[in-house]
Amino acid sequence: MGGWGVASGGRAGYVCFAAQDWWYHNRAHSDVQLMLKLAEQRPVLFVNSIAMRMPLPGRSSQPLRRILRKARSMARKVQRPVPGLPGFAVMTPVLLPFYGSRTARALNARLIALQVRLAARSLRMSTDVCVATIPTAADVVEHLPHRTLVYNRSDRHSAFPEADTASVEVLERRLMATADHVLYVSGELMAAERELTGDRAVFLDHGVDLEHFAAEGSPEPADLAAIARPRIGFFGALDDFVVDFDLLARVAKEHPDAQLVLIGDTTADLGALTGLPNVHHLGFRPYAEIPSYGRGFDVALMPWLDNDWVRHCNPIKLKEYLALGLPVVSTDFPEVRRYREQIAVAGTAEEFGEAVGAALAASASASASASASASASASAHGVDAAAAAQRRRAAVAADSWAARAGELLDLVEGPKTRAQGPAADDRTPTAGTPAPPAKSQVPTAEAQAPTAG
Repeated sequence: MGGWGVASGGRAGYVCFAAQDWWYHNRAHSDVQLMLKLAEQRPVLFVNSIAMRMPLPGRSSQPLRRILRKARSMARKVQRPVPGLPGFAVMTPVLLPFYGSRTARALNARLIALQVRLAARSLRMSTDVCVATIPTAADVVEHLPHRTLVYNRSDRHSAFPEADTASVEVLERRLMATADHVLYVSGELMAAERELTGDRAVFLDHGVDLEHFAAEGSPEPADLAAIARPRIGFFGALDDFVVDFDLLARVAKEHPDAQLVLIGDTTADLGALTGLPNVHHLGFRPYAEIPSYGRGFDVALMPWLDNDWVRHCNPIKLKEYLALGLPVVSTDFPEVRRYREQIAVAGTAEEFGEAVGAALAASASASASASASASASASAHGVDAAAAAQRRRAAVAADSWAARAGELLDLVEGPKTRAQGPAADDRTPTAGTPAPPAKSQVPTAEAQAPTAG
């Protein structure tokens, strides 16, 4: 496509309004991983999350902590945080803390757009493509010149327990109505919203960092090595609107000879759970260290609640567990059913506990086969376990984030443009090659919409 990003050397510049904050959230999320891979081919400005409400006592968990960490994030200004990846820049826009006023929200949108334009100019990149992952970006992109708007509908944010549901739904619908492409990771959600999106809806599945989660890697961390085996493990955010903590307690009680290891930050009080003798919460660990912990699990869990958020989710964690070759036990929800041949999907708490027991038994047989004195039967179990691990890895072998970023480029710019590569993109369009008109000031719908935090 001719006419892309003159400011970016003829290549489209991508501005991603993320649902995460680079400086303190888990970097496994799709918006982070997609943009990192995209930045190998295109200039990317990653705009840290514009939150959907002001954290307040009684309405938000740990409100002071959230406010302070966002303030620290704003103080970092614009940075290129990844050595060797100059095309990837991160910024946190400064916001006015007046969420209840429509006037303040409108001013915030203009203020954020101005900061993004200035940051893009300083980075010598265009704002050709806006990728909105968080609904509050709807207010901002209306004031930001762009050629293509992509709504990355990775979650149904209006179902977030702390969100102002009615206001966020208005923003979601506005993005679905005005976006050139609406990306889904949930087939269930995509089907439910087909009337709103039509043929602009595209299923773009999550990827996984295959190299990062390879079978071999760094030694087992000392804090994990100190915990006896077998280990039932979970890594990721321990959010109280997603994780079924009662189910975790039940698993720990039903399998007292196994150790339940939880790795991740939490918004919940885990006192009752960690009071059990075989439960170990190791807390938050950087994304770089997660595979070394995961390799030390004998069984991995996805113990989700049954709610609207989960029914429309597609956890990246599943692909990470499979890339590690781990046996996985999950509660039942739509997207996980595609993997029934690779993992155990439980419809009830009883089935969940039984599946964990079966996975532990299989892991014990595989461990026994490693002994020099192992019987032929045990050795056969070991071969079976190794083959099962390989099948799990093979199930996600084609799901790299590089492949997903390529699909996004093909969608936005067309396969021909991407096939030409960055060098070809740098050429000045010839006379008579029309450039697509820039879009700004997209028609709006009136909304009492929250902005950010």
